[in-house]
Amino acid sequence: MNTKKLIFAALLMIASSANAQKYVGGDISNLTSNEALNPTYYDFDGKECPALDLYKQQGLNAMRVRIHVNPSDFPNNDPNVCQDIEYVKALGKRIKDAGFKLMLDFHYSDTWADPAKQWTPKAWENLSDDELYTKIYEYTKDVLQQMKDAGAEPELIQTGNEISYGMLWGKEGSSNLKKCYMGNNANWTRFTTLLKNAGKACREVCPNAKIILHTERTTQTNVLTNFYDRMKTDGVDYDIIGLSYYPIWHNTVATLETAIKTLESKYTDKDIMIVETGAAYSWLPGDRTYTPVYAADEAGQKKFIDALIAMLDDHEKVTGLFWWWMDYNPYPWATTQMNNWWYAPLYNGNTGMPLAALSSLKDFLGGESGIHGIEADASEGSINNVWTTLSGIRTAKPTRAGLYIHNGKKVVVR
Repeated sequence: MNTKKLIFAALLMIASSANAQKYVGGDISNLTSNEALNPTYYDFDGKECPALDLYKQQGLNAMRVRIHVNPSDFPNNDPNVCQDIEYVKALGKRIKDAGFKLMLDFHYSDTWADPAKQWTPKAWENLSDDELYTKIYEYTKDVLQQMKDAGAEPELIQTGNEISYGMLWGKEGSSNLKKCYMGNNANWTRFTTLLKNAGKACREVCPNAKIILHTERTTQTNVLTNFYDRMKTDGVDYDIIGLSYYPIWHNTVATLETAIKTLESKYTDKDIMIVETGAAYSWLPGDRTYTPVYAADEAGQKKFIDALIAMLDDHEKVTGLFWWWMDYNPYPWATTQMNNWWYAPLYNGNTGMPLAALSSLKDFLGGESGIHGIEADASEGSINNVWTTLSGIRTAKPTRAGLYIHNGKKVVVR
């Protein structure tokens, strides 16, 4: 084998190895409940096609599912909050049987958990902090064991959902909610002890799984670094920094990149994942903070995800990208059974057809684009001054520190 072929073979192996460690897909927590309303899902050719089948055809490799402690215990709960253990075991097994990796997202609440609400499950409300430390360990361990026994063992585990300000605050309406804020030491040790006990259960039951700590202050890097600094100081065991990024709440792709650059330079031992993203295809919700630069139509949605992936390709520490509620499809039952549509799925609610942005998601894995470029260079004998990332993406001479391939050799840029 000549030198050019050897170089290409080495680059191909490196690119394949890097791609195998990346995950792309979406949060499909409501797929089962959505299917119960008998929507019609189509593929890009207009043929009826189950959602999981289309995602496989499109080259996606991972799906995310949330779990609530006991949704029936929360009064007047949103019907979309139905993910108890039995629901999640069944959906998780479908996902695994279809060949996808599984991300399990613990909400540690009977309802939605996010920066504005982290209500303690009703059954846990009267527990002391010490009792909660034991409860979160036992609950996490029990759920994971049940998932394993059901053939739905997760490869990725979120111990909490959008926990920028802590979790298990107490009962909604309480005057003494146990929140965590930057510049205030109150409740942080309690919070990190909860996370350590949840993480302990993860390591015991699913030792090969990666633990994700999920925050969403992508417009406030000081809040992000305060959070992850405290995790380090208190010895919280985790593998991946998880971020939410929605252009209506977190501004431009450049804003996200600023946050990523800060995190990757400060926490060099952690990978980063965008565990939630989404953009409009037909209308913008009234509670938005920002008006996105991409139009709220199918073309604008695709431009958004293409721009996002192009940016993420420059950051090798970013190993995951998940579109939130991408399976939402109100066709054709929406006219009689829905009042408010989700604004950012990857199906057209008027037709049941997949949207163009879905075809772009797989590009996050690198696909053939980067490798094909290397192959062309090698075949033409033009390998001088060729720089690529470890995932095989051709790049200009790097100015950012990291590990690269230059003319077929690994080079550390400092």
